[in-house]
Amino acid sequence: MNLKQTPEQHITIQEESTRWLALKEEVKKRIVGQDTIVDRIIISILCNGHVLLEGVPGLAKTTLITALAQALGLDFSRVQFTPDLLPSDIIGTLIYSPKTEEFSTKKGPVFANLVLADEINRAPAKVQAALLEAMQERQVTIGDESHTLPTPFFVLATQNPVDQEGTYQLPEAQVDRFMMKLLIEYPSVEDEKNIIKTVFNPQKISKVLSKSDIKKSQEIVRSILVDEKIIDYIVRIINASRHPEEYNCSEIKDYIMHGASPRATLTLYHAAQAHAFLRKRQFVIPDDVKIVASSILRHRITLSYQAEAENIRPDQLISSILSAVKAP
Repeated sequence: MNLKQTPEQHITIQEESTRWLALKEEVKKRIVGQDTIVDRIIISILCNGHVLLEGVPGLAKTTLITALAQALGLDFSRVQFTPDLLPSDIIGTLIYSPKTEEFSTKKGPVFANLVLADEINRAPAKVQAALLEAMQERQVTIGDESHTLPTPFFVLATQNPVDQEGTYQLPEAQVDRFMMKLLIEYPSVEDEKNIIKTVFNPQKISKVLSKSDIKKSQEIVRSILVDEKIIDYIVRIINASRHPEEYNCSEIKDYIMHGASPRATLTLYHAAQAHAFLRKRQFVIPDDVKIVASSILRHRITLSYQAEAENIRPDQLISSILSAVKAP
């Protein structure tokens, strides 16, 4: 495959990538010290994917998503998930009018470009199931009718660590619909000092991208070249999560109950394209794959009871896999 860029392609990628770097700068007016998290969310948006953010309360997860919506100029809605939430509270319901003797559709907060599902794992499974159709099909069914959701459509969900009181384990089928799972950690001492300045001297966030800009960039990302050797590398990484013993990783076999699904393969391929785009390249290199791999795989590898008993985390297993699978 020819990986040389034409001058026209190079200029287009340079210009479009610069727009997304400007988006990052706008978000940083409200968010301090979370550059990697912001980068990964931008990659997910470029890939038309959903994001799951995990962290203890107070780490500005909601603030980050709100700032992103403002900078993108998207229609935004927020749903606070609670144990008594109903599916109709999310997707909407049919309202009967005694006057007209007819039912009318009242659309729920899911009808927005960017939906913040706040503390998603505080609601029971039936509520999580209500999001599945929206996340996968970009439509919802109310009564007997299907309604198409706005374009673009992203779900950015926050969740508390599962060992906290009042949380539910998310269904595996739903977790797999999230393109990335991102872990937000406590800020450094220096970042926390800057947070004080940012909060008490807020700057106005400007809109830097439009819906048409998002669509155009998404199309460019899909055109980023991926060599056959890179495709083979991606497939071998995913296969190693299922059969680690075939890649000299026998020591982690007992820690993995289920490896990543083919959806992870497609997602890793697409995310690597987006990462190359943000680095202003027309082609993917192995480092693009490595950098996004943990965010793509950490929620798609099911740990065994032994791993949980020994406090083994998915990122440790992913690191072992990336070390074992040779890059081209």
